[in-house]
Amino acid sequence: QVQLVESGGGLVQAGGSLSLSCAASGRTFSRYAMGWFRQAPGKVREFVAAISWSGENTRYAASMKGRFTISRDNAKNTVYLQMNSLKPEDTAVYYCAAGPNTGAFNFWGQGTQVTVSS
Repeated sequence: QVQLVESGGGLVQAGGSLSLSCAASGRTFSRYAMGWFRQAPGKVREFVAAISWSGENTRYAASMKGRFTISRDNAKNTVYLQMNSLKPEDTAVYYCAAGPNTGAFNFWGQGTQVTVSS
């Protein structure tokens, strides 16, 4: 079983950057694919990025590709989301997730708020 805790959210001006972290507890972290999702008020949750257990394969939503970078450090049991060139429409609660592959996430963090001002 995996428990996930996100951190690093906050308020940033448009064009700025933020780095989110997701700390995982459990001895099997390196066996899980990891992902980031986000949900804005009144909108459906959307996929942001995912990374395989080895870190070899990554996936991004089209609107984030080129701006966001997902990475992981299995030795530290942590997954990261580096967000650059932030836009007001990036404002949302960002959730960390884990699962057996990048298409199936069954463990979720509590979320961290990211607010981008214009």
